[in-house]
Amino acid sequence: MDISRRSVLKASGGTLAGAAVAGCLSEPDAGESNEGGDDDGNGPTGYAAFFALWDWANHVGGDEMTFVNPIEAGEMGHGWEPPADIQRDIADSDVFVYLDTAEFSWAQNVATDLETDYDDVTLIDAMAGLESQLLAVDRDPEDDREPARDHEFDPDAVDVAGFDVYDGQSGEEVAYWHGDHWHGELPEVPLEGSATVEGVFEDDEGRVLPLGDDEQFQIDARIIDGANEDVLEIESHGDHVEFHALDVGRTRVVFELVADGEVLWDTSADNMTAEVVEELSESDAPEFYDPHVWVDPIIAQDVVETIADGLAEVDPDNAETYAENAAAYNERLDEVDRQFEDLAAEADRDVAVLAGHDSFQYIEHRYDFEIHTPVGISPDAAETESDISEAISIVEEHDIDTILYDPFETPNPDEDVPQMVEVLLENTDAEEYAPLSPAEGTTEEWNEQEWGWIEQMEEINIPSLRQALGAE
Repeated sequence: MDISRRSVLKASGGTLAGAAVAGCLSEPDAGESNEGGDDDGNGPTGYAAFFALWDWANHVGGDEMTFVNPIEAGEMGHGWEPPADIQRDIADSDVFVYLDTAEFSWAQNVATDLETDYDDVTLIDAMAGLESQLLAVDRDPEDDREPARDHEFDPDAVDVAGFDVYDGQSGEEVAYWHGDHWHGELPEVPLEGSATVEGVFEDDEGRVLPLGDDEQFQIDARIIDGANEDVLEIESHGDHVEFHALDVGRTRVVFELVADGEVLWDTSADNMTAEVVEELSESDAPEFYDPHVWVDPIIAQDVVETIADGLAEVDPDNAETYAENAAAYNERLDEVDRQFEDLAAEADRDVAVLAGHDSFQYIEHRYDFEIHTPVGISPDAAETESDISEAISIVEEHDIDTILYDPFETPNPDEDVPQMVEVLLENTDAEEYAPLSPAEGTTEEWNEQEWGWIEQMEEINIPSLRQALGAE
């Protein structure tokens, strides 16, 4: 594709980002956490896994319980790398609010260890009860799993570009490795039973590696150092791995690609949770679901109620207060929902383009408009030439004049926008850009203005979407 250069990123361009909200997007000071008020040591305290959960937990806790968000201002929760002492700090609190999903594997890992070693910390899984509301990730998995046995592989030169995990019993794909992290989950292992998983490794040319005891490559798995080794044991059979249950609980595993007894590649960059359960559960959730439930003001109300129920178990004397706080906050979430409804009803177009990853499927689904993104749900995905070409075509086809961008996908949001914004502005007639926050994080300026989740929606996202969809 022949891309021309037409610079329109001038000081006068991008009216919303360059004027109304530019002062809200500056780089935060490093090392500062977003804490939920002063802890006087007189009441229960908690941790929340990222900004949205922290904000909701603080509103529910009110004056009775305070929470800490360990993620620094300017960073997103998705893909965050925690410090080594995070588990110790959380273990010193009373509550940990998190999402039990592989996209927040660090929080899953902490929850697993807390459940095993710290009975006095209450775990609140904000995903609980949301199974029927989860939306599937739009993927195009390869149906052809046939290995390239006619190719002569050099184990020392193999570059693993993709790794998919299949349930050995159902044959269905249950998880996949993207870049440096997991999507999906391993099948549950029944107590006094086992679960089998099969792996498909692809190299950077899209060739499927042959696996088996008599093949050049084998799949293996191991429990990571320091994780619970009393939950299950692992056996490798070359082309599949068996998890044999020992006791109810969770542990963390790493998958490996092996040749001649040597590990060529593994998933140690992001551990996967394996769980032994007394009985297998039936779930209404899709196999690959989008974890960005927190952007939806209706689903948010269910999460707020889940948090209130959890806090009531920790502190039953204030259960009524937590319920009242949750109800009052949910009234405000109802108002956000109404504003989204009005926005959708008044929009001139039903398509916007976001130069970033797909964090907004839940509001697209609820309010019946499309936010097209060049890449999927992973913030680490890179745009291909065809992705860029498609985005340009959509901007031109729908006469879009404002490009949306994620302020957390650029290190200096007060000065810069993602490069993809520049590409779209230089190759279309669009002349403006506006931020769209995934509400996974916050900035120092937003903190100073005391902006929580609701304010991010009302002050940033709804105005930006009105501009992009022509609902001004």
